Amino acid sequence: MLCEKYYQVRLSEFDEEVFQVLVPPNHYLRRALKCIAWGNFYEILAPYYSADEGRPAESPVLMLKLEYLRYHDNLSDRQVIGRAETDGAYRYFLQIGVREPLPNPSSLCYFRGRLGCNGFRRVFQQLIHEAREHGLVKDRLRIKDASHVIANIAVPSTLALIAQTRDKLLTAAEPFDPIRVEGERVNIELLRESTAGQKDEQRLVTRVTHLRDILAWADELKCPENADQNGAWQSLVEQRRLAHKILADQQNPEGGDRTLSTVDPDARRGKHGQWYDGYMVDVIMDADSELITEINVLPANGDEASDAGELIRQEEEAHGNDVEALSMDKAGFNGAVLRELEDPEGLAVNTFVPPKKEAPSTTFTPQDFTEDPEHRKVTCPAGETSDYRQRDKGRHGWMFRFKRWKCEGCSQFSDCIDHSLRGPFGRTVRKTDYEAEYRRAREKATTAEYEAVRSEHPKVERKLGEMLNRHGGRRARYCGRGKVLVQELMAAMATDVKRIVRLLCARTAALECEF
Repeated sequence: MLCEKYYQVRLSEFDEEVFQVLVPPNHYLRRALKCIAWGNFYEILAPYYSADEGRPAESPVLMLKLEYLRYHDNLSDRQVIGRAETDGAYRYFLQIGVREPLPNPSSLCYFRGRLGCNGFRRVFQQLIHEAREHGLVKDRLRIKDASHVIANIAVPSTLALIAQTRDKLLTAAEPFDPIRVEGERVNIELLRESTAGQKDEQRLVTRVTHLRDILAWADELKCPENADQNGAWQSLVEQRRLAHKILADQQNPEGGDRTLSTVDPDARRGKHGQWYDGYMVDVIMDADSELITEINVLPANGDEASDAGELIRQEEEAHGNDVEALSMDKAGFNGAVLRELEDPEGLAVNTFVPPKKEAPSTTFTPQDFTEDPEHRKVTCPAGETSDYRQRDKGRHGWMFRFKRWKCEGCSQFSDCIDHSLRGPFGRTVRKTDYEAEYRRAREKATTAEYEAVRSEHPKVERKLGEMLNRHGGRRARYCGRGKVLVQELMAAMATDVKRIVRLLCARTAALECEF
């Protein structure tokens, strides 16, 4: 493990004088250096380095600061190093003397690789921990929202996708059966010549068949003894998994969750206003401090409503706090999600969501029918009981049916059914498993507390827009869900640091005014 003292910075008197002249007292980076206890990140970063292997590493906190600057000003690796060479404020923030050399830009790539998703999440959680120690973060209310992130890919045609999958699979299999791979590459050229004049549909069938043949023998390759440590074998396993997934997509063209690219197999197609290819970034924000407290990245077609519970759990496990309330948009009007969030034995979060608007009905609604779970029946407003029950799996509930003769002879027929009856059944009533959750959400939406909470909801939309549009979160710089999560964690950190600095400086100014 690294020793923090090894990296303690001691600027010379000359450096101090230069920075005193070049960096104004109220410069943002001077305040960011003072307000954030950057030294506290050593404990998190040190385990990712070795003190007695290889040459001495660059200060991990220096690398973290460079990553922060990169996202704060939306720069590349080379751009942030290039600016630090000439910008006095950057050097002061990094605590590097004017004559000291800066790391090579490639070191930032290695730094990100060392930390990975877990390391950067711990860094982000440490920042929120510091904000909590300053008394900035409260547990009164969290506001949740999600937005789109555009993938760093060019989506190929189906023909090109199959060809790319085939070529990558052969490259991965080459170390284990080079002769057969060479034969398949010769076969590719023969197939290309023989199908040159055919329509795309026929060429696609040929390529899919060939890929399936290659995958059949690739699946039978013998696993080496050191499979867990063998990078080539792990690459082959991953390419086989991807090939199976893409072939399954071809067999079920109407199914969702289609793989779009071999370059970024995690990217999906989703809709956020318009259709897009990429990911969804999902955040919760403290309504009092306006700090993003937790963040996830989902595929573009992911279930953002179900992610609400995961975000709350992640925050509470990291900080040992107890979130009292949560505000979500209309996607949160989901019975399973509401039950999970409001479970008194579980998260116990008071959840506020806009109810789904229902078209006005001229007949009795399902709420007008009284359910008797013990006898598995419902009773209509006229006092008749249902005769048949069937599970409605798609809607997570039950369908209750009344016999036709009961409905036809009822005095309230016109108040219950607005069409002529067909078949052996009369009125059909659907009762969801989450009737109680939906009823509570609708009742809550009529209260003054709901209106007060919803008036705070736009805060998260502005904060999410700032994170995505000003700090490089809108377009993925990398491929893969894990790497995109690292990007979004740093974009959120850049956004939160600005807010922490603003809040702490305002508090200091208020205290100075009192005296």
